[in-house]
Amino acid sequence: MRRHKPRVSSFAAGIIGIVVVGAACYFMFGGSIPFSGTPFQLKALFTSQTELHIPSPVRIAGVDVGEVTSVKRIQGSSAGVVTMSINPNGLPIHANATAKIRPRIFLEGNFYVDLRPGSPSEPDLQSGSTLPAANTSGPVQLDRVLSALNMDARTNLETLLRGIGSSLDGSPAPADDVSQDPIVRGLTGGQALNLSLQYSADAFRASAMVNEALLGTAPHDLSGVVNGNAEVFRALAASGDQLSSFVTTFNATMAALAARQQDLIQTLVVLPPFLQRTETSDRALDKSFGPTKEFARALTPSISQLGPAINAGIPWIAQASKLVSPQELGGLVRYLTPAIQNTGATIPTTEALLEQTDLLDRCFDHNIVPTGNETIADPPIGTGQPVYRELFQSAVGLAGAAQNFDGNGRYIRANAGGGAYQVATPLTEGGGGPAYGNAIVPTLGTRPAFAGKPPPVRRGVACYKNAPPALNDAKRGNGP
Repeated sequence: MRRHKPRVSSFAAGIIGIVVVGAACYFMFGGSIPFSGTPFQLKALFTSQTELHIPSPVRIAGVDVGEVTSVKRIQGSSAGVVTMSINPNGLPIHANATAKIRPRIFLEGNFYVDLRPGSPSEPDLQSGSTLPAANTSGPVQLDRVLSALNMDARTNLETLLRGIGSSLDGSPAPADDVSQDPIVRGLTGGQALNLSLQYSADAFRASAMVNEALLGTAPHDLSGVVNGNAEVFRALAASGDQLSSFVTTFNATMAALAARQQDLIQTLVVLPPFLQRTETSDRALDKSFGPTKEFARALTPSISQLGPAINAGIPWIAQASKLVSPQELGGLVRYLTPAIQNTGATIPTTEALLEQTDLLDRCFDHNIVPTGNETIADPPIGTGQPVYRELFQSAVGLAGAAQNFDGNGRYIRANAGGGAYQVATPLTEGGGGPAYGNAIVPTLGTRPAFAGKPPPVRRGVACYKNAPPALNDAKRGNGP
């Protein structure tokens, strides 16, 4: 029967066993896993002795999320920088994170770092970031308290306790007793305190009401105020020199107010009436909030359409901008400017023309048009037509009659000898005698009769201010 050789020799098996045992010891005593990447490193600055050892655990809400990898003391002080390695289950860590060193239970011994990762609204910290001293606190050891109570401190404490005892049990001096309230005169401090207990019930009741009011109107109001104050004081502690500068500036401000004490008193005197009037105006303002809310509620749909309206108007604005550019309307305006300037120079003469045109229009409306519409009663030859129609018809008649006065007309050839009716004119100007002639028909006379002189012309009176002529009132002249 053929025997099989072992696949691994005894020497190789021994080497493999040594490597496995060494790796187990390495990982057991804190060795890092190769090819596992760089762990998240968080540093924290503590101003007191940390009492931490490597590898003290780092916990969030009691769960281990990492360990302390380094503790370095800052030269010349009791402060130190603690470096921690944080596992992925402890991430992310925010900028307002805090770290406290707390004692472990009796069986565990030593201390651990209680890490609070901060608010999610704050930015995340990067690996290698350092928490400032304002975000850390160290443990308070009993030996530190006892070491603070040295001989001088104990003597001062004894003196303090004796002073408190004498103030509570000693009788008041006559000079001091006069200035006290009558109900506690002659009593010791302890007796006066015991007497004040009869007012404690009401005081505690008022204090309870104040404390209840401090709780706020909703759950966690007071805790929110406390957390907010903690953030404020933490920021003030981290400001360093800026806080001392603020105190100095505040001191100067208070000194300036103290120097103007009288002015400040006058301001406080007039402040209550001002507040009363402000309260009255605030009532009216409070009443206006209801309509304002209704208006805002009615305006809300239009606000939602404002964005699309603006988007639709942007292309129009772009085109309008190009339209008024120097290449478009801007150039046209440049060319039209001289014409507009010349047009402006003609405005005074245009105003004068409009004034004269207005006078002419009034003359037509008040005098010429009514006169043209008047009908002249002139029997037996009256036409019964308005004057303006007779004017046009006479123009046609004159055009037809004028043809009979040329060389071929019948009036010159047939009527040159005259008729049987003799006509004589009045004396002519210059002393001449009358002129005589023969007419073929009897003369009717002049219509209207000549008054001997033309009517007066009043150039200073506007035409429309004269009365329209009364054509039917004209006198008729007799025939020769």
